[in-house]
Amino acid sequence: MATGRPATAVHAPAVDSRLLLNGAREIEIVHGDKVYRLRHTRNDKLILVK
Repeated sequence: MATGRPATAVHAPAVDSRLLLNGAREIEIVHGDKVYRLRHTRNDKLILVK
């Protein structure tokens, strides 16, 4: 939807996945009362599941 204003770039902080995984293939991330799993696949992809 156009507002007539120019779009501004929003930059999210970047974290290298190697720092998060620290050599592991999978880690658990706790967000509030939920636990998510971040997995590094053999195809060099990242999968985040609840």
